Amino acid sequence: MIEEAAAPAGEGADARAGEHAARGGRRVVAWLTAWIAYGGYYFGRKGFSVAKKTMRDSLGISEAALGAIDTAYLAAYAVGQLGSGYVGDRVGARRLIVFGLCLSAAACAAFGYAGGALVWGALYAVNGLGQATGWPGTTRAMAEWTTPRNRGTVMSLWATCYQVGGIVATAFAGRMLRAHGWRAAFHGPAVVMAAIALLVALLLRPGPASASPGAPSSTGERRALQLAVLRDRLLWSYGASYFFIKYVRYALLFWLPYYLSSTLGYAADRAAYLSTGFEVGGIVGVIAIGSLSDRTRLSRAGLSLLALCGLSAALLAAGLLCGRGPGFALASFALVGALLFGPDALLSGAAAQEAGGPHAPATATGFVNGVGSLGGMIEGLTLPLLGARLGWHAMFPALAALSVGAVVALLPAVIRRPAVAAAGPARKR
Repeated sequence: MIEEAAAPAGEGADARAGEHAARGGRRVVAWLTAWIAYGGYYFGRKGFSVAKKTMRDSLGISEAALGAIDTAYLAAYAVGQLGSGYVGDRVGARRLIVFGLCLSAAACAAFGYAGGALVWGALYAVNGLGQATGWPGTTRAMAEWTTPRNRGTVMSLWATCYQVGGIVATAFAGRMLRAHGWRAAFHGPAVVMAAIALLVALLLRPGPASASPGAPSSTGERRALQLAVLRDRLLWSYGASYFFIKYVRYALLFWLPYYLSSTLGYAADRAAYLSTGFEVGGIVGVIAIGSLSDRTRLSRAGLSLLALCGLSAALLAAGLLCGRGPGFALASFALVGALLFGPDALLSGAAAQEAGGPHAPATATGFVNGVGSLGGMIEGLTLPLLGARLGWHAMFPALAALSVGAVVALLPAVIRRPAVAAAGPARKR
């Protein structure tokens, strides 16, 4: 009888262990698929950055027109973020990501065939709507497969997707441009995004958190929950700080290759490669600050504030050093990237996910990223004007001042020092 009773217990333990291992395997697949997916979105946004100078020289496109195309993209991106977050919490991550990647791929392919600033602006606005699905969709997927206890560390490793994606996409677009002309810098990435959309459709599945207790049972309940999240002052503080952060980030992503080639005299392809130092440094910064946020009593907002203070000084140093040779340029851009991408990923990722809770993470991350994208949109209008009136060397002091704005906007969240409901006494958001 004892042996008969023991067998089922052993079988039950084996079954539970097998189920746990299977869930662990599905979790890794989900993390990797979401990582590839968001990195893949960058193939749809880096081609224009790389091709700007070639388009200006060969087609006579003015800096103002180039900036206007950026603005059309970023305006659509900002609006799309807000809508995508709401939709993502209703239809799920996989559908949103697949749709967005396919729309972005189609817009980029058409951009490579089209001609004229108005048509390019319209197509890049469509591309912005497709790109806007990326962050809400992928962070929704990650929220379903992480917990508050491990979210900072996991998201810090996962958030390297947009540094690595940016580096690979920049290099790929630069190679396509050099080998086949500027139009290929849009056609090639379109093919890559379509392939990644297929991968997401096949591999990404909902995670355990998608079926957690307390989920809204009706459309009205879900809407009320999402509105409550959007009224949270903490989320508005994150969004306001991210407004300044994203202005700085997009200014460097969109204009650093142009600055290096037009002001410092580097060849277009070499300028593209040197600019990737910004994103290489970002990888280190994201991993360091995200991992630290799970291990310190400082809030995620507090850590972000400290990094942003350092960013202001690093931007001033970069303006002085990047003209002294490639080595100085790479080192200074890497430091700026580390101090910028760390708080960028933390505020728009783990911190916003926790503010949204288990049932509205896409709404929260979409809101923070959408408000931030308004800063990116204004960048497209104002930075070329600054360069025309004061010279492009004024870019770095201006971005340093905006970094101080990000610090001031984040102060209310640091003073509030909110505690996360789940993960232990030292875990704050």
